[in-house]
Amino acid sequence: MQVSLDQRFADAMGQLLGPDFPSDIGLAVSGGGDSMAMLTLAYNWAHRWGVRLWVATVDHGLRPESANEAAMVAEECRALTLPHATLRWHWDGRGNVMDQARRARLGLLNEWACSLNHILFAHTRDDVAESFLMRLARGAGANGLAAMQARRHVRPERVPGEIIGERPEQPPVINGGFHIIRPCLDMGRDELRHYLKTLKGRWVDDPTNDDAKYDRVRMRKLLSVLEAEGLGAEVLAKASQRQGDAKDALRKRALSVWDEIGGDEYRWGTLTLNREGLAKVERETQLRLVSAALQYVSTSEYGPRGEAVLALLERILAGGGGTLHGAEIRVGREKIRILREYNALEGQVGTVGVDHLWDGRWRVFAHDLRGQTIRALGDAGWQAVQDKPETAPPYHVARTLPAIWDGGKLMTCDALGVGKGVTTRLWPMGKEMFGFSRFLLSH
Repeated sequence: MQVSLDQRFADAMGQLLGPDFPSDIGLAVSGGGDSMAMLTLAYNWAHRWGVRLWVATVDHGLRPESANEAAMVAEECRALTLPHATLRWHWDGRGNVMDQARRARLGLLNEWACSLNHILFAHTRDDVAESFLMRLARGAGANGLAAMQARRHVRPERVPGEIIGERPEQPPVINGGFHIIRPCLDMGRDELRHYLKTLKGRWVDDPTNDDAKYDRVRMRKLLSVLEAEGLGAEVLAKASQRQGDAKDALRKRALSVWDEIGGDEYRWGTLTLNREGLAKVERETQLRLVSAALQYVSTSEYGPRGEAVLALLERILAGGGGTLHGAEIRVGREKIRILREYNALEGQVGTVGVDHLWDGRWRVFAHDLRGQTIRALGDAGWQAVQDKPETAPPYHVARTLPAIWDGGKLMTCDALGVGKGVTTRLWPMGKEMFGFSRFLLSH
């Protein structure tokens, strides 16, 4: 007996968010067939469970039709009496356009979400298969070939843009990101379009989905060829899921090794590895620990490329260090320390408020120094501290710590134990909250 898409959607939502569903959930709806089908499925499901939906459409402004597509989604939402907002982004011409558009999408959704903790995305089984082929072509291992997660937390950087329309209320003091929820991963693209056609629903086809200059489009066309040889989307998606199982096993192994040879210097935002212990474990675990440590310390959304990590690992094992991915590795006689790269902090300057997040890692609570400048301690700050406490970290670590400045005068550096009026805590790196062990199990 074939199970309906509505029931499969309800089952997926139960597994991902049940049994106590949140009162409000967001939806990212582009206007394409997948997302419009998800909108309809979510509407039917939410009506039954009493959940309020909020819909957002990101208009990247890269095609002249995109504004009309956002307007179409807004019109459909009005018919369903659902609140809708259009999030507009304008590319400045810098960087890879597809990567920048992805970052903008997550950043604008994070800004729009306010108090929402969950946003549904309409990724399908076909998306999993296409990603598998793309990463296979790049020589990815278990991490890259593993299927995209049905639930994943993201904390995107802020991006400039416009939010036009309705949005949730009560934004928090610091937006800690949101959970991406993918309830359609076991559904095929053709199934979702058939569902829409049956209900006489509307959607638009993005012409870039037929542009062969994009890797994903070429892989989509390749899938139709592989299907005839028994390697269609469903088979590849299952292979990707098995890689996810392998990834889980490797993560647990890395965690076990970390418990033996690792240290979390959360007062300073650094990690350490026992040099001899790291040298004794297998290469895959070495790479996993180093890659995760670099991503963790730099608070990057994604880890560094495998080839770059391998080259850095070879230097580490030979007794050298280096910088990569916004982090620095320094090798001592017994310890390997992973710290924030000082040069990567050049643009991290802000104004202290009641509660300020600096460098994506440090929460700065100002008691009586509000309005002053917050930036890294740096060389000038280190030299200005005459009587350094015995608990002070090494110079290379200390200069990456957050400090409060009045012009060129150092006021306080709480993490170094200098000055008063400000409290700094690692967020979300403190052991009492998340810690590297939990990070390893989720990446």
